[in-house]
Amino acid sequence: MPGVVPSPNVWEHPDVYERENLAVDRGGLIEEAVRAVRDWAGADVLDVGCGTGFHLPRFARTARTVTGVEPHPPLLRRALARVAGTPGVRVLHGSAAALPLPDASVDVVHARWAYFFGPGCEPGLAELDRVVRRGGAAFVVDNDASRSTVGRWFSRTVPGWDQLAVDRFFARRGWERTSLDVAWEFERREDLEAVARIEFGPRLAAEFLAEHDGLRVDYAVVVRSKRF
Repeated sequence: MPGVVPSPNVWEHPDVYERENLAVDRGGLIEEAVRAVRDWAGADVLDVGCGTGFHLPRFARTARTVTGVEPHPPLLRRALARVAGTPGVRVLHGSAAALPLPDASVDVVHARWAYFFGPGCEPGLAELDRVVRRGGAAFVVDNDASRSTVGRWFSRTVPGWDQLAVDRFFARRGWERTSLDVAWEFERREDLEAVARIEFGPRLAAEFLAEHDGLRVDYAVVVRSKRF
């Protein structure tokens, strides 16, 4: 679809990515940061780039309605299967740059490691302006490459990434920034190894893992928020 940013990690390895979702932020600090700005209880929620639908059931526990939008058909099918029969939840085929929703139709937008990576995502930001109601809020969860072990690994994998430029891009557009210290916490070393390979590639993953023992990796993230 036009404007879609491919995600090789989840597109090509959805089962491993599922293990990553289970391992990251077990303490729920990201959700706490979101709720501190705009709780989704009783709200109409949109998850942009919902992937396999991992977060949809969590929102559905208290939201009025939940809509997942996903451009990649194999992931779309998995998300549909995940929420089949769940009241008030639907999954639509679409992209961040062309959301298949009416104007002013949602209260809370969530996008986690999906599309909104700084310069180039202006069409998606315009779509958020269109679909979020007055009094609503949008949230973008992303890596903080400036610190933490995962941030250092990410910086080596994507050497052209400019964290300061990305932060300034969002700040100029009225987004607030909350820095969090979370972690990957795995129950098995083999799961950590598999996730590292899909995120950093086999060669760098082997190098990173050789210098890091255990099942926990410190991880800095950014929660960006904008009120409407």
